Amino acid sequence: MASHRRPKQPSRARVTVLTTAAAAAVAISSQAANAAPSEKPSKDEVKAKVDALYEQAEQATEKYNGAKEKQEKLQKEISTIQDNVARGQDDLNELRDAMGLAAAAQYRTGSIDSSVQLFLSADPDDYLDKASAMDQLSAQQVESLKKIQEKQRELAQQRAEAADKLKDLSSTRTELGKKKKEVQAKLGEAQKLLNSLSAAEKAALAAEDARASRSASDRVDLGNTAPGTGRAMAAFQAAQSKIGSPYVYGASGPSSFDCSGLTSWAFAQAGVGIPRTSQAQANYGTKIYSQSQLKVGDLVIFYGDQHHVGFYAGNGQILHAPRSGTVVRYESINNMPFQFGVRI
Repeated sequence: MASHRRPKQPSRARVTVLTTAAAAAVAISSQAANAAPSEKPSKDEVKAKVDALYEQAEQATEKYNGAKEKQEKLQKEISTIQDNVARGQDDLNELRDAMGLAAAAQYRTGSIDSSVQLFLSADPDDYLDKASAMDQLSAQQVESLKKIQEKQRELAQQRAEAADKLKDLSSTRTELGKKKKEVQAKLGEAQKLLNSLSAAEKAALAAEDARASRSASDRVDLGNTAPGTGRAMAAFQAAQSKIGSPYVYGASGPSSFDCSGLTSWAFAQAGVGIPRTSQAQANYGTKIYSQSQLKVGDLVIFYGDQHHVGFYAGNGQILHAPRSGTVVRYESINNMPFQFGVRI
């Protein structure tokens, strides 16, 4: 006969847990149902955030440019010092060889003196410190030893200088990498925001930017502003030839530019070397604080930290490389906070 067992009843604690969990689930579901969906940012809000990110990226870009310029300068200086050290070592070797030949000649004749023996076995610095032995040397030998001593000190100083610059170069390269990542992060964040827009919103933004980006064949009323010097006008005309070229951070031509890359490249075409960054360019020439006194070809500096620069084009217009996603173009000088002009 089969055994009939009474089903095991759940414990009071288990019932309480299950009841509490069920109640919580119902509450969460109710809250989710009643919660208003988060509003998607509008096209204008996205554009404002993207513009802010682009400005931050440009700030980082100018710092990147400064670190890059410093790196290139350090590399040239280190190379020059290393060349000088190599030449100095050759000179030192020649001086030592000459002393060695003189010592060998004396040895062959059996007339080698104790001073030369000491030189061959000890450092010249130690030897020259022994003033009592100086009268044992000929004037020519004294002069040779002094030259060797001087050359050794010079080489030691140059090697120390090279070592310091190599350390500086290493830290500069680290800074360069950080700024590059910072720029890329800002641009990536901006692109992510743009990707969140609908196709229609993206098209609307593209149309706005297309209206702002004029091609080289479009006519812009630049008025009758006084032209700058011959070099400044030559630089401005070089920049005009690049209207429509894309903005690329860290680029200085000839097919793409960032803001200071365009101005430094253009002046180079006019035979004038100016610093690479907007901050350095801001302090390179004569400052013009009144917009009414600007001439065509003057540099124009924007923002309190001076992270943007362009050319004054006349009639309240500038010619510049604005930001990522745009091209070299004319734009109103009032679109950004004007600081001052710079006449190179």
